[in-house]
Amino acid sequence: MSPQPPSAAPRDEPVIRDRGDACPGALRLHAADDGYLARVRIPGGLLTTRQALALGDAADRFGDGHLELTSRGNVQLRGLADGCGAGLAELLDGAGLLPAPSHERVRNIVATPVAGPHVADRVRELDRLLCASARAADLSGRFLFALDDGRGDVAALDPDVTLLGGADGRVLVRLGSGGGAVGVGAVDAARAALCAAEYFLDAARAAGTRAWRVAELPPEHALDEGEFVRRLADAGVVAGCVPEVEWPYAEPPRPGSAGAAGLCVLPPLGRLDSAQWRVLAGAADGGDGELRVTPWRSVVLPRAVADGAARIEAAGLVVRPESPWRTVTACTGRPGCAKSLADVRADARAVVHERTGAAELPVHWSGCARRCGHPRGTAWVDLLATPDGYALDGRPVPHADLAAALTAARTTPTTTEAAVKK
Repeated sequence: MSPQPPSAAPRDEPVIRDRGDACPGALRLHAADDGYLARVRIPGGLLTTRQALALGDAADRFGDGHLELTSRGNVQLRGLADGCGAGLAELLDGAGLLPAPSHERVRNIVATPVAGPHVADRVRELDRLLCASARAADLSGRFLFALDDGRGDVAALDPDVTLLGGADGRVLVRLGSGGGAVGVGAVDAARAALCAAEYFLDAARAAGTRAWRVAELPPEHALDEGEFVRRLADAGVVAGCVPEVEWPYAEPPRPGSAGAAGLCVLPPLGRLDSAQWRVLAGAADGGDGELRVTPWRSVVLPRAVADGAARIEAAGLVVRPESPWRTVTACTGRPGCAKSLADVRADARAVVHERTGAAELPVHWSGCARRCGHPRGTAWVDLLATPDGYALDGRPVPHADLAAALTAARTTPTTTEAAVKK
């Protein structure tokens, strides 16, 4: 099991929010240095080819012609012009990507991307229940559901509510990062997830701290599994506490084969232009093909056409597991973000091929101390832009020594998280 990520570390002080959640969405656009930004929620990362092509059209018509994949399996459009909101909303609604405008920012669901159809069905059911619940609209845009088929990939991403499938047909529901869980029947899993979210909303209201995430609740208002079982019983769901659970862990899918005829594709740094996006959509098998955007900024095609890998690689996307891009991520950086102190993407590209080829920890390039989009569920090397250059795991590094220092840090298992704990 990988070390606990910084984002999941216990908090020394309670979080008290003094403002509402300003997380961007498809309707609430964010003003960035390169224009407006829209974040389109893709529950479970599930896209039909028609929906994928609509997103490519949106990037060309309203944005800078690029699409960004986020660490929650969503898609961002950047460089949007002022006043494009109505046209963008109409396009997304026509593609079925905006089923409930009042809930569009709370449809944050990640799912095992190589799971069978039962997980996809559960994603769709949970999304339908969320959109139909008036209370669910009060969730923040940061609240996260994870639907894991039992292998432990998305369960490691610091979700607020986790559904973990089991071989016995039961599903474990985990509240935050608790060590135990509540067991329910698979048929009741989506309802139980919604009930958990409503329980959180009650606890957040009682705490009065305007918490956005389960981990932000003060100890006296922490979610209790016994109380959750009672709430489920009131909703007609049979459930029982499972005090100790050995939570599994699985690495994300690597570029290349994704089982059967599937294919995992990695756009370098999670960004691709609309032409590359259309090649990707065209490689999904059949007119009713499916794409699954993953929270590791990759895309899984459950079924790919025979020459799909060759077409995708020719377009500049990664389909080989040995690619150095597999373990490199970065925030937006300059010029898109006003808070960034460096063009981190350009700097990452400059040194990405200078590596040893040995087993390497992921590295994340951050333009500022917020460290947007950093890896979760694993140890990682922290490269932070500062006014004087870069700091690597908290230590200043001369630019001339950056490649060598990165190589050393990524192949040393003692990399710590102390530099990023707040």
